[in-house]
Amino acid sequence: MVRNMVEESNPRLDRIEAKIDKLADAMISVARAEEKLVSMEQKYAAQYDRMNKFSEKLDDLERIVTQNAATVNTINKLFWVAIIAMAGAIATNILM
Repeated sequence: MVRNMVEESNPRLDRIEAKIDKLADAMISVARAEEKLVSMEQKYAAQYDRMNKFSEKLDDLERIVTQNAATVNTINKLFWVAIIAMAGAIATNILM
């Protein structure tokens, strides 16, 4: 009788063991996927920080370019004032 029960239980226990093995494999796969997600999130955070730094640098460059444009505009006006003054001086010398 005990032998009969053991023989009947063996296939059932084998199926349970196979299911436990499948669950273990599934848990390992989930753990690997979670590790990949954590890694991807860390990389995303690093890229986000890097993009913020580039954005700050771009803002600084924009400010500098605006300042340089104002300086160049002033120099351009002074150049034309000097040219007009020279032309006026030459015209005054020629006409006198």
